[in-house]
Amino acid sequence: MQKILIANRGEIALRIIRTCHEMGIETIAIYSEADKEMPFVKAATKAICVGEPPVTKSYLQKEKILEIAIDEKVDAIHPGYGFLSENASFAKQVIDQGIIFIGPRPETIELMGDKIVSRQTMVGAGVPVVPGSEAGLQTVEEACSLAETIGYPVMLKASGGGGGIGMILCENEQALVKSYDSTKSRAIAYFGSSEVFIEKYIKDSRHVEVQVFGDSTGNIIHMFERDCSIQRRHQKVIEESPSPFLSEQVRQKLFDTAIKAARAVDYTNAGTIEFIVDPNENFYFLEMNTRLQVEHPVTELITGLDLVKWQILVARGERLPLLQTAITSTGAAVEFRVYAEDPVRFLPSPGKITTLNWPEGEGVRVDAGYAEGGMVTPYYDPMIAKCIFYGDSRQDALKVAEGFFNELNIEGIKTNVPLFVKILGSNDFQKGIYTTNFLKNLVG
Repeated sequence: MQKILIANRGEIALRIIRTCHEMGIETIAIYSEADKEMPFVKAATKAICVGEPPVTKSYLQKEKILEIAIDEKVDAIHPGYGFLSENASFAKQVIDQGIIFIGPRPETIELMGDKIVSRQTMVGAGVPVVPGSEAGLQTVEEACSLAETIGYPVMLKASGGGGGIGMILCENEQALVKSYDSTKSRAIAYFGSSEVFIEKYIKDSRHVEVQVFGDSTGNIIHMFERDCSIQRRHQKVIEESPSPFLSEQVRQKLFDTAIKAARAVDYTNAGTIEFIVDPNENFYFLEMNTRLQVEHPVTELITGLDLVKWQILVARGERLPLLQTAITSTGAAVEFRVYAEDPVRFLPSPGKITTLNWPEGEGVRVDAGYAEGGMVTPYYDPMIAKCIFYGDSRQDALKVAEGFFNELNIEGIKTNVPLFVKILGSNDFQKGIYTTNFLKNLVG
């Protein structure tokens, strides 16, 4: 594997480029007209414009991206996360051209991309799932009948959804009836399928995921858990490991269940099994992400491993570099996603970054997609960077974070950094006492 095309942008493109160059692999970056001055464009071995700013005319242009890959004679394509990373038809097109797709098999992506089918698969494998639909809902009457059986509140979800999109909390029948048609319409618009289902809403829950990895010889391992419960509108804001909530007994059961889930689909490459955990530490399968996660640096800091390197090694047919007994977790890590966002209204705040100084120090890692003078446009996710902090203990990692955000200076745009300062000032957060409703209760 001598040359890899990166079908993504921003900080994840830079992240992949860094590992590729360390491995002596050339990189081909693709970029939209709006991104021509971005750091990842300058960092790649070669960069090629893929189209106009809108994602439908650039980063989602499957045929154009494949054309570039073929012309450049690349050995593989790394999709990063988002965009085409979980697009089974794209993965198949890549493989059909004799190019390696750095990720799981297209069949696995398709299987796990349908939330109803993935639920059915996990039930068959003996993995606990949240009580809910066994198949797609046909009518609103059917939805109301099932909701009455499992009990309100329920979560109405798009079968093809992900990333918090296509999810509506329904506290009663009136809310379910009101949301049913609009959720189906939203599902068609975003995912090309109107199929929806419902699940019991677990109150006062936590969202915990397990990083898994598999190779083509059948080896499957976990790389511990990440607690992703600090969310806003079902979008993750802060992730950490280890979870301050789980007991060691339940933590090990969670790992064993994640391995069982991955084996059920003969999983290869990097993936994440996501669970919802109730106040009594009962856990239920939520979904499987068939790609690298935004929050993968948390796992890298506690294990000392390079997950992108592992992805490349597995994709070219090698066995996992280490087996389970050789993988250890040390210390604690926490990641904060810094967005160009109004900290009061929580709306994107595009504009030019006139000042950007990332504080440095022990235990600090910044995966940034922008540099000073860069323009945050309205075309893409407004994440500027991921700031990850490490310490011997959770308290040590949080102290590093506090010092970092007190020194951080970003000017020209609004950011959510004031929100982080507020979170770090919360006694409940400091004690690890929080659920997925934490931010709603903190800021409304």
